[in-house]
Amino acid sequence: MEWEVYALRYGDQQRTRAMNFIGAGDPHDTPMPLDFYVWLLRSGSRLIAVDTGFAKVGTPARGRRILRDVATAYADLGCDPADVGDVIITHLHYDHAGNLDLFPNATFHLQEREMGFATGRHMCVACMRHAFDVEDVVKMVRALYAGRVRFHAGDGEVAPGVSVHHVGGHTDGLQMVRVETARGPLVLASDASHFYANMQDGLPFPIVFNLGDMAAGWGRARVLAEGREEMIVPGHDPRVRALYPAVEGSAGETLALHLPRIA
Repeated sequence: MEWEVYALRYGDQQRTRAMNFIGAGDPHDTPMPLDFYVWLLRSGSRLIAVDTGFAKVGTPARGRRILRDVATAYADLGCDPADVGDVIITHLHYDHAGNLDLFPNATFHLQEREMGFATGRHMCVACMRHAFDVEDVVKMVRALYAGRVRFHAGDGEVAPGVSVHHVGGHTDGLQMVRVETARGPLVLASDASHFYANMQDGLPFPIVFNLGDMAAGWGRARVLAEGREEMIVPGHDPRVRALYPAVEGSAGETLALHLPRIA
């Protein structure tokens, strides 16, 4: 079963290089902005969402900018979040697990370790919980009690041709997504590698729970992509918009990852 894969950019943040790496060793700090994406998988009439983005509430305080809300991004692609049957949450940070209410008919797929991480003892530490939004976590707990959460422990299949793979690192329960496409298996790394440079240069992103697991995750992504590093898509890199063809009518904000790269 082959899938179309779309990256939908919905926001951005102005940052510098020093903010994006541990041990970059660059004395000349330069601008290095960060993009926010959600992803949509489509095969025939079946839709699977990967992450749900962040909502407008609280965004200015975090220094992020919404370019278009997630519902508008879906509409620009001719899709309705209400038609999505499965939502894969790579991890529960605010920019990946907000807007859960947009998907009233979906089952949420989450690593069991991530739910334990987001509700356990590590959240007693302010710097650990900073990237979580308590209301998003509570909504996931409510979805669990409504029978709408499917937990995974390690590797798991969501649909034929779509699988999740626990890597940890950035958070304890972070998972990547492997998708079969016409050009081969595509790996949505999410925050296992925020930028191409994190993985390619061995420079970790500074928000990290387990540095060893983060580094091991780069190797796991390469294995899942069958050694084709060009088939790995990082979670926040603006370069994605230069490497992949844009969907017509999206003003360059929605990228077709299942099509050959243009650069």
